[in-house]
Amino acid sequence: MSSDYITKIKANISIYASKKTGNILDGTYTSIFMGRSLNFEDLREYIPGDSIRDIDWKASSRSRNLLVKRYVAEKKHNVLFVLDTGVKMNADTALGSNKKETALYTVGTAAYLAYKNGDTVGAIFNNDGMVQYFPFKTGLINVENILAQADKKLCEGTSNNLNKSLDYIINNFRRKMIIFIITDMRGVNSINEATLKRLMCRHDVLVMNVSDTEITGSGSSYNVEGNSYIPSFIRNNKKLMKLEKEHIEEIKTANTRKLIKYGIMDTEINDKSEIVEKFIDLLERHKNANLR
Repeated sequence: MSSDYITKIKANISIYASKKTGNILDGTYTSIFMGRSLNFEDLREYIPGDSIRDIDWKASSRSRNLLVKRYVAEKKHNVLFVLDTGVKMNADTALGSNKKETALYTVGTAAYLAYKNGDTVGAIFNNDGMVQYFPFKTGLINVENILAQADKKLCEGTSNNLNKSLDYIINNFRRKMIIFIITDMRGVNSINEATLKRLMCRHDVLVMNVSDTEITGSGSSYNVEGNSYIPSFIRNNKKLMKLEKEHIEEIKTANTRKLIKYGIMDTEINDKSEIVEKFIDLLERHKNANLR
């Protein structure tokens, strides 16, 4: 993805911006996430009722007074984007948009808003099990680099496993993060519940689901994995249409139950014109869920 995409993303935000979006750009974005990490500030004398875990025993020994550590909330966030990959990203969304481009615009929009807030932004994706990690950095150049590399790699690989990317996070990160998982319906379905549970213990997790077009129905359908068009006698078979719809509903129902179980908010993206409003709605639902 060239840096020109950033220009397009900024224009897209401007076109579809609302008062809610403006508020986020003005800085209220920082209040959306409840579980921020804390930075050490200084020491003060112990007061009855303070947590024993906050006592600095070494400093207390030196001063001969019981001292506790004071912390302040970290004002900025660590925002990590986990991108699903593979040849399936060459397919179309339910509204006929290219999945790869829609996913890149989704990442770019959220990353740009994080950049505007001064947050550090990182990314992870893997191809055939090989994890590629982009360390947390600030600045627009960092966002452009992530998008450029994702543009090259997003459709590569045939045996991509989203769980490997998430396991990499669990095994290698201790800092609190906001994690955006950019995937599709089947990607959500593939995530292990045990993995989600471990992620939610430490991080804010949100899912942005890029939709898929249906195989059956009017018009031509192309099988990106099989590299061939779906024959018309299959696309127009009413029995297969019914079975496909039922299968999709089963997956969506299972996904919804799984995400609700672990308190994870998600949204479905069909086209880049929806991204801004659905992103804002996703953040608000996440905030409201944490306030309960």
